[in-house]
Amino acid sequence: MTTVRTLAAVGDPMQGPTAADLDATEREMPVILAERDLLDAEIAVLDRAPTEVDEQRLRRARRRLLAARRDLANRTTEAVPEVGA
Repeated sequence: MTTVRTLAAVGDPMQGPTAADLDATEREMPVILAERDLLDAEIAVLDRAPTEVDEQRLRRARRRLLAARRDLANRTTEAVPEVGA
């Protein structure tokens, strides 16, 4: 006797991402890129003392990430007006 359990929210993995999945990823791309830039800046100073330029790069990357998250949150609430009502 074999029991097969599936999740309702998960489609067929062989079909790939749906259009909604791709749209969500596209909307989140600025945040993803900002997180990558911050990670790059953090990795650069892991094994050495950060210079003033490194500190500026870290601050700039953090600000960009916060701005990207803010913009995503604002777009999300604009796209779904009934949530805030």
